[in-house]
Amino acid sequence: MIEIEAAAVRSLLDDLDEGFDAAVAAIKGTLGRVVVTGIGKSGIVGQKIAATLASTGTAAFFLHPTEAIHGDLGMILKGDVVLALSYSGETEEIVALAPHVKRRGATLIALTGNPASALGRNADLVVTSRIREEACPLNLAPTASTTAQMAMGDALAMALSVEKGFQPEDFAALHPGGKLGKRFLRVADLMHTGDAVPTVPATAAMKDVVYEMSKKRFGITGVVDGSGRLAGVISDGDLRRLLERHGSSAMDLTAGDAMSRAPKTIATGAFATEALLGMEERKITSFFVLDGEGRPAGILHLHDLWGVESI
Repeated sequence: MIEIEAAAVRSLLDDLDEGFDAAVAAIKGTLGRVVVTGIGKSGIVGQKIAATLASTGTAAFFLHPTEAIHGDLGMILKGDVVLALSYSGETEEIVALAPHVKRRGATLIALTGNPASALGRNADLVVTSRIREEACPLNLAPTASTTAQMAMGDALAMALSVEKGFQPEDFAALHPGGKLGKRFLRVADLMHTGDAVPTVPATAAMKDVVYEMSKKRFGITGVVDGSGRLAGVISDGDLRRLLERHGSSAMDLTAGDAMSRAPKTIATGAFATEALLGMEERKITSFFVLDGEGRPAGILHLHDLWGVESI
């Protein structure tokens, strides 16, 4: 059964023609929305296609055809593109909707397995999703046909996203929640700012360094010069190594004497996944975030990135 559905998707390559290209161009060029419609299993697929379009930068929603011809036609506006799904192309409710779509001044695109059907003949454009057989043993239940519809709808959405130059930051703006949203959070969204940022002047005594690190609880403190720019950092590990080398006399040093120079930093606009990857590669637990003048604007700790997955 799975092989039949896989073959159905592969066979779509034979039906990719100027109709697909024209559909992509029509949707890209419209100033309106994409209204996806279908009934039964095609309607369920249509809802998914509408959601995929919307999540990848194309304004789209699903409209049930029966609701449309019973009062919801006002949801279709002049300039919209209506993507109508019917494998047979003869679905009564979809065929009945076609002339009303035209009267509303919208473009009708048929996604069908039968371009010569009533829907295909009445559509402005046709995208073909023809299959040889259903995966159903009786060759009746919509199985391979709905898989083909889904694959063709995904292909339309992805082609449109490429044509529109849809970027990761655009995706992030449309997916602020859940795991997908976390993958596209920026450093600025997660970093600690203001008084939470551990810093000491280069002239600070080591007891003050220890106090700042203990108070802010990041296991590190930044060391700033007289202009407030980040000159270096002192970590828990740095303190341990200082004590191993100098013993109690390490406490006689200043922050400037003890700091590690050339600290690792990251930009506010970097993705959180980039910060996580950077920490893993450098085997560190914190990044200082600098403003345009090189002053600490924030700090990002590994704990802030829990739940963020690497791309």
